[in-house]
Amino acid sequence: MVASSDSPLAPSDLSEIVRQIRARTPARLLAGRAGAAYRTATQIGLREAHAAARDAVRAELDLSRTFKADFLARWQLFEVSTQASDKDEYLLRPDLGRRFDDRSSAEILKRCSGGSDLQIVIGDGLSVPAVRAQVPPLMPLLGEGARLRGWRVGHAFVIRHCRVGVLNEIGELLDPKVVVLLIGERPGLATAESLSAYMAYRPRASHTDADRNLISNIHARGLGAEVAAARILNFAAQMMSADLSGSTLREQWPALGAEGKPGSEGPS
Repeated sequence: MVASSDSPLAPSDLSEIVRQIRARTPARLLAGRAGAAYRTATQIGLREAHAAARDAVRAELDLSRTFKADFLARWQLFEVSTQASDKDEYLLRPDLGRRFDDRSSAEILKRCSGGSDLQIVIGDGLSVPAVRAQVPPLMPLLGEGARLRGWRVGHAFVIRHCRVGVLNEIGELLDPKVVVLLIGERPGLATAESLSAYMAYRPRASHTDADRNLISNIHARGLGAEVAAARILNFAAQMMSADLSGSTLREQWPALGAEGKPGSEGPS
């Protein structure tokens, strides 16, 4: 039976190779058409994804609603803010999202010890739903992996109205070897729950994007938590071994282990 012009394609209408392609990507491939337009089901799906993306960008971070109580208690998370006073200012003034306000700088210095090997920070970025979905399964893997490597891990905290450039402020305040910023990615029509891990070795005020590295697309149909954690930890080991980060450092996978030697500690 041939599908009608406005009904979704049934699996039986597709060849095996097309079914395999569609199973491997969230992209809307070979969805069919009704005349010159999308089918109704495809159009509704696109509108739903667009609404989710808009909601993700506008969502405000609230620790008690974003994370469960046991997760907050385990990591003793506290919240600080950048100089962007609200979401509108954050979206219009990216520069303000790269610097802490005075109260937040003082709070970080009060609660966090300097000179750690690994400092993990959580930023809302452009998707609070990404932070809510991806950070809880990722954090325990990062914490345990760092412990097995014998690294000293700084006290994690959460940044409201956060831009990637705040890495430089963290480096100036706490002087860790490697900073990992887990931040919500700009949502698209494939997912609104994608997280990025921006990483920098001893970031300083003069550093630019060229001094940072990125592991992106951490979500259910992208990088899973276990693979993402292994790559983050191994990349951090590379940075510590090379005493640098950025465009001159290429990720090795499987990457360097605890002592900066290939194979000394890979993913389990």
